Amino acid sequence: MSGTGGTGDAGPAGVPEPEAAAGFPGEPDGFQRLWTPHRMVYIGGESRPAPGAEDTECPFCRAPEKPDEEGLIVARGDHAYVVLNLYPYNPGHLLVCPYRHVADYTDLTPEETVEIATMSQRAMRVVRAVSSPHGFNLGMNQGAVAGAGIAAHLHQHIVPRWGGDANFLPIVARTKALPQVHAQVQEALSREWSRQERETTGPC
Repeated sequence: MSGTGGTGDAGPAGVPEPEAAAGFPGEPDGFQRLWTPHRMVYIGGESRPAPGAEDTECPFCRAPEKPDEEGLIVARGDHAYVVLNLYPYNPGHLLVCPYRHVADYTDLTPEETVEIATMSQRAMRVVRAVSSPHGFNLGMNQGAVAGAGIAAHLHQHIVPRWGGDANFLPIVARTKALPQVHAQVQEALSREWSRQERETTGPC
């Protein structure tokens, strides 16, 4: 369970509180610690498919098989879909993924390439309308050595950014403080996506 250190002799996992830490190495720095041990599933790679795993073990192949709310799907196209990142850098961090289990960007079909690009544009507009970020990071990590957590199924990151969002937590504690739960973000973004789609296509 996540939490900040309070009073007492020891914090989570036996880590001593500042007032009881005299016998341990390290220097007090005045920061409280936000403990999020559940993130070790991601950091340790336990949620990633093994190399050479079947498509059925890939989370990006499984997500579209679920209802939108359960799979955190924001939008579906003919060749690609948009999903919330389960381990976001910031609130509203979206991933644009092809349905097809493909690793390399150069192996995409022309149709997949176009739809991923247009859905990335729409994703930016939707997030901008919902949460007014100051900017975005867009990117695709190709290969584990380039930082891809799940290299076997390519995905485009759409990361909203705000001034001051890079505080000490990600650097010191590998932790992000997020103001909304995934279900709320998914609902808000899906609603706005549908609204913008209706405006673009007009009434049937």
